[in-house]
Amino acid sequence: MDKYSVVVSLKNDKVLLKGKARENDEVSMDYFPPVGDGMGYTGLELLLMSFTGCSSTSVVYLLRKMGKNIISFEADASGIFNDKTPKAFREIIINYKIKSNDITSGDVLKAVKLSEESVCPVWSMLRGNVVITPLFELSV
Repeated sequence: MDKYSVVVSLKNDKVLLKGKARENDEVSMDYFPPVGDGMGYTGLELLLMSFTGCSSTSVVYLLRKMGKNIISFEADASGIFNDKTPKAFREIIINYKIKSNDITSGDVLKAVKLSEESVCPVWSMLRGNVVITPLFELSV
């Protein structure tokens, strides 16, 4: 696949948008009142979710490629804004929570480093513009 395509269309008299890619369900995008009605994700929430999903996909893929067993996996991320307008992220802190009986801290560090340097395209796009601080919790 050489490109991705999406369609976004306005759905009300404020800024409620619905977006869709391929045959997937629509995603609602909106902004906080009074500009919008708060009936969907903001662009920055979707960006944060996109980064968290992309990096999580690559970390899980890489750990499994190492032959590791993942019992459960969850990631949460927080974006810290610039002080000036536009209120863009200056830092993202992501925390991977991994439950496994055979993954070591070294395995996670290796997977996160590979995700950052060569696997996750969203991380690649953010690098140099946003400080990204990866953390992890490993349990059995």
